[in-house]
Amino acid sequence: MIEMTPLIFTILMFAGILVGLFLLGEPIAFVLIGVGIIFGLIGWGPESLFLFMGRTFDVMKNHLLIAVALFILMASVMEKGGLADNLFTGMMYLFGPIRGGVSLAVVVLCVIMAACTGIMGATVVSMSLMSIPIMMKYKYDKQMATGVVAAAGTLGILVPPSIMLVLMADRSELSVGKLFAGGIGPGVTLGILYFLYIIVRSYLQRDFAPCLPPEERAKYPPRQRIKIVAANIVAPLLLVLGVLGSIWMGIATPTEASGIGALTALLLTVIYRKFSWKMLLNCIHEATRVNCMVLAIILGASIFTAVFLGLGGGKVVTSFIMSVGFLGKWAVFTLMMLVVFVLGFMVDWIGIIYITFPIFLPIAAHLGFDTLWFIIMMAVNLQMSFLTPPVGYALFYLRTTVPKEISLGDIYRGVFPFVGIQIIGLLLVIIFPWIATWLPSFIG
Repeated sequence: MIEMTPLIFTILMFAGILVGLFLLGEPIAFVLIGVGIIFGLIGWGPESLFLFMGRTFDVMKNHLLIAVALFILMASVMEKGGLADNLFTGMMYLFGPIRGGVSLAVVVLCVIMAACTGIMGATVVSMSLMSIPIMMKYKYDKQMATGVVAAAGTLGILVPPSIMLVLMADRSELSVGKLFAGGIGPGVTLGILYFLYIIVRSYLQRDFAPCLPPEERAKYPPRQRIKIVAANIVAPLLLVLGVLGSIWMGIATPTEASGIGALTALLLTVIYRKFSWKMLLNCIHEATRVNCMVLAIILGASIFTAVFLGLGGGKVVTSFIMSVGFLGKWAVFTLMMLVVFVLGFMVDWIGIIYITFPIFLPIAAHLGFDTLWFIIMMAVNLQMSFLTPPVGYALFYLRTTVPKEISLGDIYRGVFPFVGIQIIGLLLVIIFPWIATWLPSFIG
């Protein structure tokens, strides 16, 4: 044991995270576990190992995390089963006569897919493979093509059944159903903002995102386009009704609803003749891999948070944030949002949730902020972390799926305007809090 003040412990623990992530290049889960164990031994000695074992068992027996595993499996089935392929074709030709029509189809389909998967990676990968080659074929700007897929694809983090909102419910005293309802308004608001941005910029810069050529649109007459959309939108609607309806009507818990969603997605692949045993094995393999990553980060963040709070780090951070309290509660709120935004450049979103929630939620409650609204604000803020380098996951997913002529620089420049739109969306929910709180007021 080494005697140090809480301030020194706080500085050294965050320095350890930066060293592990950027100098050593280790995965965030192992960095959090390693820093937690090292400083636990420094601060408390060998007795701290009992705490780590207890935290591990707490994560393993958490029933709510079963919902995370099954929602990830559901997302994998939706992606690898190709249930959105025909729907995208119908949407693309439906918006084809409009400038930026393919990009508009991407936004609409991403909102629908977000309500079916709840996980960002599945949407970004599938939409990248489906839409970016088509946009390149019709001379879309590279930055528009990559930016819209990255930004709209991350809506799955806000629109239920969101994995992020499930984990946020696990770290707070709110129900998953209420948080799901709270995420719908901001998610749809961002989708509308993306939609308007594409329309306005496409008409201001005529070669930026052209409409489909007349000969291409002639392949599907207007009536046939509507039929394609109507026939293929049934599957997503059934999935959304099965999952969200069962939760909001009190028929099933979130964990049970995730099982309903996974089973429904699997049955839909059979109905739409997309099922194969190879597809199922690939889905299970992919879901297992992602689940292992998520649980490892949760375990690492849990160990790190226990040590950090136990050594007084929480009080240090709370004092620092409350030091601007003389400027009013909105100054404190702004500082908390700024901390989350900056952490998004460096730390995985799961780590951010598990590290900041024990500190920020009591502060928000003390200042009189509505807890549900505050959590949704953090969710909207964290959505930007998927688009900001160097940890932006959407950027990495795109880099591995885009055509060779698109560089990493094109992807970075493409997401920049959409980060600005996300900031506007964040400000709208601050100015009009009912966007996040109106629907949850009807949920028991």
